[in-house]
Amino acid sequence: MKCDEVKDQLILLAYDEIPEEDHAELQLHLRNCSDCQAEADAMAELTALLAEQSRPEVPANLLAASRLRLDEALDEASQSTWRMRLRNTLVGTWQHLYAAPALATLLVGVGFLSGNLLTRYQLATTPIPQPAVVSMNDTEGAVSNISGILPLPDADRVEVRYNRVVPMTMQGRLDDPQVRQLLTLAAQKGLNNDVRETSVDLLAKECVAGHRCEHGDGDRTGVRDALLVSLRYDKSATVRLRALEGLQRFIGEDQRVRDAVLESLMHDSNADVRTRAIAMLEPVEGDTSVRQVLHTVSTQDDNPYIRNASMQALGNIDGIQ
Repeated sequence: MKCDEVKDQLILLAYDEIPEEDHAELQLHLRNCSDCQAEADAMAELTALLAEQSRPEVPANLLAASRLRLDEALDEASQSTWRMRLRNTLVGTWQHLYAAPALATLLVGVGFLSGNLLTRYQLATTPIPQPAVVSMNDTEGAVSNISGILPLPDADRVEVRYNRVVPMTMQGRLDDPQVRQLLTLAAQKGLNNDVRETSVDLLAKECVAGHRCEHGDGDRTGVRDALLVSLRYDKSATVRLRALEGLQRFIGEDQRVRDAVLESLMHDSNADVRTRAIAMLEPVEGDTSVRQVLHTVSTQDDNPYIRNASMQALGNIDGIQ
């Protein structure tokens, strides 16, 4: 997602109206882009300030009159636009003809004869009305939107322009860049849990096997980015566990991975995910932020097993030291 696209959606984010399928990608961009994050914070402050202001109550009569005047103004603007276009066309044509009088005379004569012949031809060959031509093919995909409607010269005919969502299939190796890009998209925008679980499982196995599992650059989402998004935002605990497995080998070297695991330990609603996060933190238990989170969890987590596991992890650190 580009900065321009993100800035267009900041107002939706401020009012919590961002589509669910775009929320994860938007949050990922904000984490990596300080400029967009600053604009998002400013937008949030502005909406909060506006929410505190009292709203004057508009009289119903004034509101109705304003809407009526707006409709009339829009109608006049539309008619003025068409009149201006017609005037400009006629003036331009007259200027061209005025500059070439001989050509103008010839065109007038040809136009008169052609119009007479065309009228006779149309009367003799009046077309018979034909039924609507409908292209319905399930293999072409579902209709996604209507892009235009054009009335035809025949009063009872119309042209409808529409776009279809065409199902596509791709086969390839897991190390193929296009296949990987599709898998990262499936991890975030899969239509159901099965699609997201399968894609995250495949990506995690690639990371565990030591294959490329990098962050993305620019607008391209990397494999590690997709796993981080799944860990933070996916509603399926199974998907989040798969993401943890794929991220484990980066816990010591990647601060973003470590922060995401600590966040899961503190806030994930699933006990299995929190337990797995404690086990993953073993190589970095000496880190100050890790110790602080383990101490908080050992005293505040609702699950006694997780409190005990966190306490044991802290004990191991003290024993080593």
